[in-house]
Amino acid sequence: MFEGEIKGEVGDYDSRRLSGFVNIPLAGDKLDLRLAGASTTRDGFAENDVTGNKIDGRDLYSTRVTLGFKPVETVRGALIWEHFSENDSRARSTKQLCTRDPGPQTMGGFTLSPQASAFFSQGCQNASLYDDAAYGTPNGLSIPFVLASVTNTAVLGLNPDGVSGPVNLMKVADPYGGMMQSKDLRRISSIFDPKYRAKADVLELNVDIDLSPNLTLTSQTAYNRDRYFSSEDYNRFNTLPGVFNDSTGLDNSIVPGAPAPNLTPGGVYCDPQLGCSSTIAGLDQVRAKSRQFSQELRLSSAFDGPVNFSLGGNYTDYRTTEDYYVFFNIVSAIAQSSGYGNNSLDPTKCGTAFDGSTPTITPDGTTGCIYIDPHPLDQIDGLGHNYFRSKNIYKVKSAAVFGELYYEFAHDLKLTAGLRYTRDRKTFTPVPTQVLLSSLNGGTVDGGYPVGDDIKQKWGAVTGRLGLDWSPKLSFTDQTLVYAFYNRGYKGGGANPPAIGYSDEPFLPGLPPLVQLTSYPDTFKPEYVNAFELGAKNTLLGGALTLNGAAFYYDYRGYQVSQIQDRTAINENFDARIWGLELESAWRPTRDLRLTVNLGYQGSKLADGSRSIDVENRTQGNTDFTVMKGSPFLPSNCVVSKSYVASLLATNAAFGLPDYASLSAVCPGSILGLFLFPAPTEADLPNGGRGFYADVSGHSLPNQPKWTQSISVDYALPLSGGWVGGMHGDVYHQSQSWARVYEDAIDKLHGWYNVNLRLTLAKPDDGLEFELYAKNLLNDTPITGAFINSDDTALTTNVFTLDPRMIGASIRKRF
Repeated sequence: MFEGEIKGEVGDYDSRRLSGFVNIPLAGDKLDLRLAGASTTRDGFAENDVTGNKIDGRDLYSTRVTLGFKPVETVRGALIWEHFSENDSRARSTKQLCTRDPGPQTMGGFTLSPQASAFFSQGCQNASLYDDAAYGTPNGLSIPFVLASVTNTAVLGLNPDGVSGPVNLMKVADPYGGMMQSKDLRRISSIFDPKYRAKADVLELNVDIDLSPNLTLTSQTAYNRDRYFSSEDYNRFNTLPGVFNDSTGLDNSIVPGAPAPNLTPGGVYCDPQLGCSSTIAGLDQVRAKSRQFSQELRLSSAFDGPVNFSLGGNYTDYRTTEDYYVFFNIVSAIAQSSGYGNNSLDPTKCGTAFDGSTPTITPDGTTGCIYIDPHPLDQIDGLGHNYFRSKNIYKVKSAAVFGELYYEFAHDLKLTAGLRYTRDRKTFTPVPTQVLLSSLNGGTVDGGYPVGDDIKQKWGAVTGRLGLDWSPKLSFTDQTLVYAFYNRGYKGGGANPPAIGYSDEPFLPGLPPLVQLTSYPDTFKPEYVNAFELGAKNTLLGGALTLNGAAFYYDYRGYQVSQIQDRTAINENFDARIWGLELESAWRPTRDLRLTVNLGYQGSKLADGSRSIDVENRTQGNTDFTVMKGSPFLPSNCVVSKSYVASLLATNAAFGLPDYASLSAVCPGSILGLFLFPAPTEADLPNGGRGFYADVSGHSLPNQPKWTQSISVDYALPLSGGWVGGMHGDVYHQSQSWARVYEDAIDKLHGWYNVNLRLTLAKPDDGLEFELYAKNLLNDTPITGAFINSDDTALTTNVFTLDPRMIGASIRKRF
């Protein structure tokens, strides 16, 4: 039958949405065509104070073409093509929160300089996200790249007076200036607006073949391909201008009698990718592409007798490559400056030779200088070591066979028994990161990203379910279904992204490598669950009341939890339990009024003995130890005893050295630690310097509120002329939850509400409907989720919130 629908919608934020479909018979009931599509455009929900632009807007569309066919009565199928495209300012997250950690003023009886104090600051404190102080900015001096730029590690040159010594790349001041942010979660201060582009195509072929009146063979074939690009300011708060020192007129710190490279004339640095600025500039990008092919065959029965079955198998081949980049102009400046860097104004030249020669740096060269990508942001070669690049290449092949048996003991009692065997094979190609590394300073190459040996993993798992459905005849219900099921589930493990590409060759004979890292495991384990559920579904009062309830208990082995660590997202495994109750009710006291109430309770608990390193609380409250920053090559903070720090500060004072001298060598991993005097002992560096394990036994799983409630009201008002008015209102609430397993102050997420309202006026006989709606009626901005960035970017917290209040109207017409 020829039919269709079109719907137009307008709303706040200049929101416009158009959707519709049309069904076209092509050859009776043998062949038909369905065309469907939707498009959405709107202004951004958030604002960028720096650019003055609205951000987090939408401009997207999707189409779907379905060709249905039935050449004979026993064969039915559909060929489907879906396309999706988006090009807008969608933000992955809009706001970063931080309670500034000023660092200690004294240590071991010594008053600390700003540089030394910054070594003992996390950047952001472990504090509530709901305090006013959470809208601060980090202690920028504590960022290792900034510390290197104010402690004679990255220098512009020598003062020509011959007395003052080296001139640091940056001024000794917090580049964020202790500034506070707007308390509006939808308002940021960024020098870059977000950009987002995505495209996806899906092709499906679904066929049902009746082999007999009681046997049907089903085939489902799918292929999809997608691409994705996203970029946004790494920090959603601005920095102060004038953070760089002026390099004009300085002497070269390496080549005697030569002028220093004029990297920051007038205090302005020009980054090859990010352009010229007197502030810190940072931008991240994600580029990903993937493809997947899947095939499933299933044979199912529909016999009149007590026994039926479903048998089948499926196969999936999935491949993806994801590139994640972080660009910081300060990192490029360090790469060009003297010290760790190339001592060259030309980013393609190496100026570290005493004779003044400047060989060209190439990605596959061995000059010992850092290869700086000279190309603009939209044309990068992806080989530079002046930015962070994490390339993840995954291949997954999964095959499974399954079967279920259904047996009716009686007309009101049914058994379901199923088994599934899954075989997963995963191949991960590690591509270590290379920030500021060269063949001379601890890395293996001057440029490029050497690929490591494939990590190949495979698992085989038997899963299944067993359960009973019972439909008793009860005097107080119209219809009742009681069920009890056991399910065995499985989710494959995988590989964590690789660590940093340090060389494992000795720096000199008899010495260790220049840099070594105590890191996270290369892989994580599969996840298994034994799930039990008991429930009942009831219809009462002649169909006017539906009342459902269920109780569940899940026992997990190897539950997978992710967090940011060592500049990347890693997975850890925990044993855990989840249990809870769910109640659902729908009551229609009159024909035109419907009330719905849903209530959920869920508890969760990590097993006894669960432990993990908490990047926000590495000392675990032990006041004899302190968190400390390492060199720019090290991605994480470390923990060291205060008594050792006091002895090192005393040594610096005794020899007339700056109090921050040698502090960057304390965290394990740098060869410079071999030359520390006095040297730290194992007791001074708990767990290899990573800190104390947090005991998370009994803690809740992340993002799982104990209570959820929803209430909705629907009322229909018949009017004259075949018109019907309608009203729908709903309220959702969830109680507090935790963003991470550690249950720190920073992890607590308060409960929140959401209220929606909809009014309709419809004429069903004409297929016409008018709608007026309000989403998030109270315009609440709760924090609905959060994740913490890495140590070396100050442990800022990305937060998420609801869409703002949206009032709109729509018209729908069927034909």
